[in-house]
Amino acid sequence: MFSIVEQREREKGRAMAKNIQSLERAAAMLRLLAGGERRLGLSDIASSLGLAKGTAHGILRTLQAEGFVEQEPASGRYQLGAELLRLGNSYLDVHELRARALVWTDDLARSSGESVHLGVLHQQGVLIVHHVFRPDDSRQVLEVGAMQPLHSTALGKVLSAYDPVAHSEVVEVEREAFTPRTTTVLTDFESLLDMTRARGWAADVEETWEGVASVAAPIHDRRRMPVGAVAVTGAVERLCPSGELRPELVAAVRDCARAVSRDLGAGRF
Repeated sequence: MFSIVEQREREKGRAMAKNIQSLERAAAMLRLLAGGERRLGLSDIASSLGLAKGTAHGILRTLQAEGFVEQEPASGRYQLGAELLRLGNSYLDVHELRARALVWTDDLARSSGESVHLGVLHQQGVLIVHHVFRPDDSRQVLEVGAMQPLHSTALGKVLSAYDPVAHSEVVEVEREAFTPRTTTVLTDFESLLDMTRARGWAADVEETWEGVASVAAPIHDRRRMPVGAVAVTGAVERLCPSGELRPELVAAVRDCARAVSRDLGAGRF
């Protein structure tokens, strides 16, 4: 005889195995719909995957509710949904952004002598998708995959200024004070975004990390939509030797952003 605790653990294990099996079946359905015929009926899907019609229908209904699958009203056949296409395009956009930015970010790191980051909006922050090390022999850590805050970093301010989705994300959450210089009051933050849009770049001088400064500019795609931002980051004494960001550094970051935008089909900015 099993104790009550053991029985519950066994039930949890069976439930987890069932959930994993459902995920595997859902993935198999999406692969099936992605290849071969454009639309498939319930019987075709069930027989192709060796599933009972009821089981297949239940998974299809869940995928349909999430927007990953659509059902044609007239024929009742299923096809891939718009949400899956959106996710795929998001991946392709980031992949293309990185590919187009490789040469230009390398050049920016070499000319500035500082680290260069490429960031995109992800959930309620900035996801670093490309990082070029400072071109010296110092020990550095690769930051690809790291998340940065929207309200205090130069990358985040640029995205918040130009991307309506990023703006909504940053104004609806509490803005943490990382240093005494961090802007947390909404009216003051909105003024910073107005300034960013007016001059075309944003700065972070010890607002996120003590002793660290950065400057960033927006990158646009062929639809002239903001798809990311590029930034130079380094020690305050190097980026702001006189108390202000070096003008040539700001110009170099903006030139880099424009070059990547042109390669993405945005034209002149």
